[in-house]
Amino acid sequence: MQLQSIEREANIDRYAKAVATSKRIRWDIDRDVIRGRSFDFSKKFLPDGLSKIDRLDFLTAGERRLLSQIQGRTYANMFGLVERFIAAKVLEMTADHRLGNQNALEALVRFSDEELKHQELFRRIERMSGANMPEGYTFLPEPNAVASAVLSKSTWAVLALTCHIELFVLAHYRESIGEDDDVSELWRDVFLYHWREESQHAIIDELEWQRVNAKLSPEERNLAVSDLIELVGAVDGIVQMQARADAEYFLKVCGRSLSHDEAERVRAGVLGAYRWQYIVSGVQEPRFSKILGGMITEKQADRIGTALAPILN
Repeated sequence: MQLQSIEREANIDRYAKAVATSKRIRWDIDRDVIRGRSFDFSKKFLPDGLSKIDRLDFLTAGERRLLSQIQGRTYANMFGLVERFIAAKVLEMTADHRLGNQNALEALVRFSDEELKHQELFRRIERMSGANMPEGYTFLPEPNAVASAVLSKSTWAVLALTCHIELFVLAHYRESIGEDDDVSELWRDVFLYHWREESQHAIIDELEWQRVNAKLSPEERNLAVSDLIELVGAVDGIVQMQARADAEYFLKVCGRSLSHDEAERVRAGVLGAYRWQYIVSGVQEPRFSKILGGMITEKQADRIGTALAPILN
């Protein structure tokens, strides 16, 4: 009992620190991120570590840059989508703390407010990204439909997916601060400021996920693992759909006809990049593996591994 009391006090302190950090690093879209700038279309939008365009060595430098810009536009759309269901779930979680831990309540309220700001940031970035692109680009997933489908799953599974997303944002930031001078400075700032707040969100995700996990019976947790597997499959379905759309758009507007083999490599390359960006980069984060591994059985871990195998390969 004494150990549980110490853990509760430690968690209260972690929520309080998250609130303090949120206040200290608070940023504004116009004042801090955009600062009156527009995108320089002579530069890539995503670093090669995310876009994987360096693998498509048969493309010209200009074609690789265009494909990076298309991926950047989809990146903005994807985050506008995922942060819709994250904000909704976080607001729902505040109910558990309304008459309890007020540090946790404030942390979650600030979290949801920041997620709404991130949605607005990525809507702005998407419009700016599309300003100088040829017509024909489409983002196929419908955000409200996706959010409704995600939120129909167990809270444990939604928090697992959310934690996974917040953690791969940190990995994406690490990719963005490399030595590639050909990446848009504005996009670098998008990664930077997004990372600053998401790094705190990941802490709150972990606390809330573990809090919910502690209340589950083994049977409920096993069902929650099934929900998580279904959510990962749904994310991969979205990734496959949008990768096809973006590859076909690129092939249409790149300015020349590629051979059949080259076109297939583009399609495979975009799919591989998107699976890396939205699934693999999070799954391979040691912090995510440690948190998840501390909650599930070896048999459940094997089930998740089997579901992930086609994506990781």
